[in-house]
Amino acid sequence: MKKLTLLHSNDFHGDFTSEIIDGKETGGLALLSGYVRKTREEGNTVYAVAGDMFRGSIIDEEYLGLSTIDMVNVLNPDVVTIGNHEVDYGLAHLLFLEKCARFNIINANMFVTMNNARLFEPYLNMEIDGMRIMFIGILTEEVLSSTRTEKVIGTFVDIEDAVREVGIICDNYRTRKTDMTILITHLGIEKDRMLAKLLHEDWGVDLIIGGHSHTYMDEAEIVNGIPIVHAGKGSHQIGRFDIEYDEKRRKIASWRWQCVPVDETTAEKDELLEELLAFYRNETDRKYRRIVTRFARKLTHPSRTQETELGNLYADLMQDESSFDIMLMGSGAIRKEELGPIVEFQDMLENTPFDDVVWMLEVTGSQFRRMVQYILRDEAWEGHTEFYQFSKGVHIVYRRSTHTIEEFKFRGKDIQDDQRLLIAMQNYHYKNFDMFFNVPLSEVAENRKPKIVATSFNNIVEEYFSVHQGLDSHVEGRLVILD
Repeated sequence: MKKLTLLHSNDFHGDFTSEIIDGKETGGLALLSGYVRKTREEGNTVYAVAGDMFRGSIIDEEYLGLSTIDMVNVLNPDVVTIGNHEVDYGLAHLLFLEKCARFNIINANMFVTMNNARLFEPYLNMEIDGMRIMFIGILTEEVLSSTRTEKVIGTFVDIEDAVREVGIICDNYRTRKTDMTILITHLGIEKDRMLAKLLHEDWGVDLIIGGHSHTYMDEAEIVNGIPIVHAGKGSHQIGRFDIEYDEKRRKIASWRWQCVPVDETTAEKDELLEELLAFYRNETDRKYRRIVTRFARKLTHPSRTQETELGNLYADLMQDESSFDIMLMGSGAIRKEELGPIVEFQDMLENTPFDDVVWMLEVTGSQFRRMVQYILRDEAWEGHTEFYQFSKGVHIVYRRSTHTIEEFKFRGKDIQDDQRLLIAMQNYHYKNFDMFFNVPLSEVAENRKPKIVATSFNNIVEEYFSVHQGLDSHVEGRLVILD
């Protein structure tokens, strides 16, 4: 019987520095690296990262991910798969960053559409203490949204295609020498469940290590006999499998999974990584540590699938003195769960890192109703779809049990089907209009030609913050979900 420890993280999103929680120093890459190093000393340890190393920190954004790669090189994972935010700085830049990485990056379903050539190695075979382990990387279809303008790039657009790709790799590259087959995915928990259900028993997939949905788990979830695990998000915890492998029967004899807190009681800091982080932090502090505004109090954004204080604040400031009626603010574009009361420039940029143009479109009341109905479909409550915060004047009451909109008002009056409304959204949502709202952009464009009304989202945010001190915002019932 051989023993293997399999560690895993996902969705760092710039969570590089530690903080004091309940009197303990907690999280941060230095402590995380310390935990991984300590575990490696115990023997037979593999460390995997399930995507989304990038975004969420000014340190990452200032250096377009190069600083993140530099620090993850010290963290030294054995294998990493691509997440949807790895393409945020552009595909060509991602391929450059891959060359800077001293760790293995795998992805099986991102390819050049002209000849179906994969962009990355689809799998990794590694051997540890005589055990041969195959890792296969699978990415969420949402990467299509981020690379919409790069027509030569694609991914498989549904789970069935991704399943077939796993089968192709297992049939071609999984041999009698393969002891374990592990999928590292960036699909989200719901699609991991779907994936597990469709995997053929003869492919021999033993485990699924996932990311993307920021799911915290107390125990592994078993689907089709396959354990699925996620480790939340950031660096404050790490997933850990302790596996016993039966050499004679050539199968996993037993396993135990836990999500281990990363703090000063479980790990000692990696001083090299701490020094590297301090270097990058000092560089960005000199440039970005200035106060932009002071809120009346700390404002929160606890969930992307509900109306929030920060969501209302951002939707309202974008609509204020604008030429449109309603701002549809993407919930996922707000990256912090809380902000303020003192807001520094780097806080502002980290909270809304996707600085792009703002589009204005004209929709009928009927089209807007169809859009809202689609936004609030059942999938939304798993947190995998695009969700929105609405600017002031909107009042929507939706009943989940019957899938009906019971109230649909703007400025106190029912929205009529033939009523015309000017709505606005960031470029990411405009470019994926058909996918995110299930209404053809071509149909909406017949009402009025879409128009760019702002060239920089964050320029508007910074100016508004600068001239408005003591800002406050509350949940007002703009979006009420029943049942």
